[in-house]
Amino acid sequence: MAMSLTMSSGVFSAGGSIPEDYTCDGRNISSSLSWTGLPAGTQTLVLIVDDPDAPDPAAPTRTWVHWVLYNIPPTADGLAEGVTANNLPAGTLQGVNDWQRTGYGGPCPPVGNHRYFHKLYALDSVLPDMHEPAKAELENAMHGHILGYAELIGRYQRQR
Repeated sequence: MAMSLTMSSGVFSAGGSIPEDYTCDGRNISSSLSWTGLPAGTQTLVLIVDDPDAPDPAAPTRTWVHWVLYNIPPTADGLAEGVTANNLPAGTLQGVNDWQRTGYGGPCPPVGNHRYFHKLYALDSVLPDMHEPAKAELENAMHGHILGYAELIGRYQRQR
């Protein structure tokens, strides 16, 4: 029987609260992530973390992009806590987030309890170097190449 692609974090459960350390109110580092069940034929992985509740979950107007990684090798079974450009799996490339920089930018909601979607895509081909693409550009390049998908949702609300 074929396994399905799944993803988990070592610091929060599906639908659970993201600890403050992994947000702008703490150390602002990425949580550990792991995955299993890559589909046969997976050549590369893409990770996109975004918040569809920006700026206010009661009246969202945009999806805020927190992290964009692509060409993660299928030999990688996850990402370490606090991973940076220097210790990403070999071959992994970065896109830009909505702060117009590469790397992880943690939750920092102005108001309300936001959802943070960690989306993992298994692709049937390695993507070309797109020189720090935005999420939309990366999604266009992935079109027609997605073999599998997993998502992990965490929540965060600032304590003021």
